[in-house]
Amino acid sequence: MKFIFCFFMGAALLCACGNRSGKKEAQPPPELAPLFDVANMPQEPLFDIKTSHGTMRIKLYKETPAHRDNFARLVAARYYDEILFHRIIAGFMIQAGNTDETPTQVQQKLGGQTGVDYTIPAEIVPGFTHKRGTLAAARMGDNVNPEKASSGSQFYIVHTDTGAKHLDGNYTIYGEVVDGFEVIDKIAGEQMIDRGQSAKPPKILSITPAF
Repeated sequence: MKFIFCFFMGAALLCACGNRSGKKEAQPPPELAPLFDVANMPQEPLFDIKTSHGTMRIKLYKETPAHRDNFARLVAARYYDEILFHRIIAGFMIQAGNTDETPTQVQQKLGGQTGVDYTIPAEIVPGFTHKRGTLAAARMGDNVNPEKASSGSQFYIVHTDTGAKHLDGNYTIYGEVVDGFEVIDKIAGEQMIDRGQSAKPPKILSITPAF
C-alpha cells in the first residue's frame, strides 16, 4: 500500500542595497525554538490539531513510545504546520504528513516531498483496533516492507468504526481523537478527484500541546 501512508530574491536585493549604502546586512530570522520539551510531556499527551475545517484533540498512547515521541518531536518543531491532508477516502480514513510540492522551511530541513527520510520500527499492540478516530502510522506495503516499519511523518485518522478493520494488527496505532470528531467528517466529506485527493485539500494549520 502506498503511504496509508517556501522566500529569497527580496532578501538578496535588500542585502545588495545595504552593501551599497554601507548599512549592516540583513540577518536571517533566528530558528524557532521548540514549542515544548518532549522529555517533560505526560506519558499520554494531548494535542490540538487545528485544521482548515476545525480543531480535533488527540491523545497519544504510552504503549507506543517511539511513535508517540517521534510525533511529539515533529509537533515541537512545527513540522506539520500548513501540511495538507493529501489522501482522503470517505468511510475509510484521512491522511496527512506528506510535505507535498511546496514544503515549508522546516519541512525542507527535516525531509523531502513525501515526508521525513526515516522510518520507525513497528509498535503493533494487541488489542489496539481501527475504530472511528484512531490515529495510526502510514507505511509502505508488505512487499517492500515486511517488518511493517512506519513512515516517520505520515499518519492517518480513521473515519468510521467499520471502514478500516482490515488493517487491524498490520499498522501501528499510536493514538486517538478524543474531541472534534465532526472535523473528521467535514474533511472526509470533501469533493474528491483522482487517487483519493481532494479538489481543494484541507490542511493542518498547526498542532499545539494541550497538556
